[in-house]
Amino acid sequence: METQTPPTPTVPTTRPNTLGIDASKAKLDCALLRQSAPGKRLDKTVANTPAGIKALLAWLDSKACPAPSIHAVLEPTGVYHETATWLVHEAGCTVALVNPARLRSYAGAIGVVSKNDQIDAALLARYGATEPLEPWQPPSEASRTLSALLARRDTLCADIQRDANRLEKARSAMNTPKVVTSSINKTLKFLEKELAALDAQIKRHIDDDPTLKQNDGLLQSIKGVGPRVAQRMNALMSGKSFKSAEALAAYIGLNPVQHLSGSSVRGRSTLSKRGPSALRQLLYLPAVTATTCNPQVKAIYQRLLARGACKMSALGAAMRKLAHLCFGVIHSGKPYDPSWNPGARANPAPQPASV
Repeated sequence: METQTPPTPTVPTTRPNTLGIDASKAKLDCALLRQSAPGKRLDKTVANTPAGIKALLAWLDSKACPAPSIHAVLEPTGVYHETATWLVHEAGCTVALVNPARLRSYAGAIGVVSKNDQIDAALLARYGATEPLEPWQPPSEASRTLSALLARRDTLCADIQRDANRLEKARSAMNTPKVVTSSINKTLKFLEKELAALDAQIKRHIDDDPTLKQNDGLLQSIKGVGPRVAQRMNALMSGKSFKSAEALAAYIGLNPVQHLSGSSVRGRSTLSKRGPSALRQLLYLPAVTATTCNPQVKAIYQRLLARGACKMSALGAAMRKLAHLCFGVIHSGKPYDPSWNPGARANPAPQPASV
């Protein structure tokens, strides 16, 4: 059976040379579409190492496609795309990252059902040549460090929860050797000590960076937003640019998705849930708290309940409002103002969506 490869599009003259890069642990499969040769694609595979990327850039030069003329398109694959993303950006390429789910939808729309590394690279190149993409901007070093510290904290919390569950089982079981419970207790104490040290390091890191410290103060000025939510939203908005509050909510997966068609399909709206699920989970309890202490979130929550929305749908709108407020204080550079009247703007009423 022949391998299905997506057809190579004619690259518009107004677009740069497009390089699709499919990243895996060991290698980078690349597909190049050139302005000078419309309808023809060049393929190249290199090692996913700095030396391999240097060889890729040399190959591009040999094809009369220097780095500044390249629009490189990748999809985030764990951490395996990061080396290529940074190095091709530093070389002068314009870089864009494509949501993997959107790429698969695009593949289905153009009739590509097979999947392998070469096909994915060709798809990325075609997608970049035909679709508008936002250029990737590297986050600051302080933002990257904060994200890494928070990721490590998540890992420690998960380990502590697992050992706490093991200790509970050991104590509930009959005839559990004392040495087992003692070992679990020692591990728990060590992990809790590491967590406390890491929390201190996170706070120290935020306090040492003027931008992170200012953002942390602005975020915690919002009623309902505590240190954990502030840290996570700080890392997100410091490392990624959002044009609007709606874009931030959509990234987290808090935007409502309607299910309406004609006169027969009347499904209820739900949250898209496309984005970091851990952040949505983190926002849930603060949103519950904000429905009682934050006047703007409370107003939305009660208004939706009065319109007949279920509590989970109203809580989805409350979570979305919290995300909007987080964007607002960072974007404006001003602390949260409970007296601000959102009704002063001609915005439509928020749509309820089930969590």
